[in-house]
Amino acid sequence: MSLDPRQIASRDLSHDLSHSLSHELSRELVGELIGKIWQQGCARLAAELPEQQFNTWIRPLALVPVIDAHGSPGDNAVVAVQVPNRFKLDWIRTQYAGRIEAVLSELAGRPMRLEFALAPRDDGPAFEAATHRPGANSAVSASAALRRNGTAVSAFAAASAVTWPADRTSDRTSDRGPEPNGASHGLAERVGLAPSGTRHLPPAATSHRLNTSLTFETLVAGRANQMARTAALHVAGAPGETYNPLFIYGGVGLGKTHLVHAVGNALLKDRPTARVLYLNAEQFISDVVKNYQRKTFDELKAKYHSLDLLLIDDVQFIAGKDRTQEEFFNTFEALLAKRAHIIMTCDTYPKGLVDIDERLTSRFDSGLTVAIEPPELEMRVAILIAKAKAEAAEMPEDVAFFIAKNVRANVRELEGALRKVLAYSRFSHKEINIGLARDALKDLLSIQNRQISVENIQKTVADFYKIKVADMYSKKRPASIARPRQIAMYLAKDMTKKSLPEIGELFGGRDHTTVLHAVRKIGEERLRNPELNQQLHVLEQSLKA
Repeated sequence: MSLDPRQIASRDLSHDLSHSLSHELSRELVGELIGKIWQQGCARLAAELPEQQFNTWIRPLALVPVIDAHGSPGDNAVVAVQVPNRFKLDWIRTQYAGRIEAVLSELAGRPMRLEFALAPRDDGPAFEAATHRPGANSAVSASAALRRNGTAVSAFAAASAVTWPADRTSDRTSDRGPEPNGASHGLAERVGLAPSGTRHLPPAATSHRLNTSLTFETLVAGRANQMARTAALHVAGAPGETYNPLFIYGGVGLGKTHLVHAVGNALLKDRPTARVLYLNAEQFISDVVKNYQRKTFDELKAKYHSLDLLLIDDVQFIAGKDRTQEEFFNTFEALLAKRAHIIMTCDTYPKGLVDIDERLTSRFDSGLTVAIEPPELEMRVAILIAKAKAEAAEMPEDVAFFIAKNVRANVRELEGALRKVLAYSRFSHKEINIGLARDALKDLLSIQNRQISVENIQKTVADFYKIKVADMYSKKRPASIARPRQIAMYLAKDMTKKSLPEIGELFGGRDHTTVLHAVRKIGEERLRNPELNQQLHVLEQSLKA
């Protein structure tokens, strides 16, 4: 039986590596063998992963091979890779580390342990190392490109130059970075860097207008925001490279603003000197008006064209404002030309915007457009429990389910309902339970039950699609009438307690199977069609308002 050349190469590499470890050969030779394994591993991962994922997350990794010189021959070999920033480290560790380890171990013919090291910043010797297994006893990894007298030292030379003490646990660095008062000097000395005292970071910028409490860590993830969150994570890890611009749309109170703040905070955490600005579109309009009055457009350009990341909320507000649109277009072009990143939020998809220059809408649609949908039940429950915990309160799961079932519009309304329940509990000195929640939210529940009716749904949908309410009960079947009628049936089933026969009767005496067909058709299409999903969300918000 013939073997694949790759299998032969892999078998030879694993044999050489085992031989090198068992005979305690030089660190240089072991490093060379691990380098070959890493190259083969990367080639395999490039074939397995989508090109965009590989180029963004795996290709930039720099190999820093380190072997535990004091371990026994049976110990795992360590492969350390240098990651450019903390954000990429966390993402690669959670998303790719397991697969990378499996590929390397298969090629090496023995368990390989993958470790990550943060690249040193240009302004100081700060360096961090962290294994991808929480709590694992990690070997400290050396930098792949340390600088000595202005000359870059290769990864293998840096690794082989390290003298490893018998007890390394006392000088391991934590995920929080180098400790103050020189606690990280031992590591700096071992990798060829002389300690230079406490590292002073520039003061935190105050002009970025970011809410520092809105981070990826405090954002509850779920199916409703999965795609938007993933895209935002990619942007935060590699700004200016992919998904530029990023256009996030959805109804009010769904977490769009939280997401853009999270990107800005993540970038500033990694690059404190980055020029980041968050603002609402109305603030941009105000800036344009002021500079127009003063004839100081150079100041406006200096403010916006020099940014690394522009985060702009509610971009729909620039509709109908020609001068603002002209300046925004100029800003847009200038930032894209310098590979700065732009993230926008809006209440509708780009092509749904009205009174906005076509040049702008085409630019909005040129990057990645993603929707945030209303949170599903399980996500609403998770949000309530997380928000209660942030308020130092314990939210029983059954109470969270009760609130989530009755408050379905958006996260903002969930937070409002939660505050009412927590306040009611504190003021009455009673424990939180379903009875207390029902009392605290009785006004909200009664309003919901009173307002939403099939008749109200029919009128709202008819107004939205510009047809007559009478068309809802008529026998007419043109698409311009039949589709809004099906949408109204879908909403009636979803938002009222009416049965299918009852709904059919209210739609001109139609059979319940006709209603069931409409409900299934619109429900399935909603999952595939972002435009329809957005229209439905707008209708739901209108009916619940």
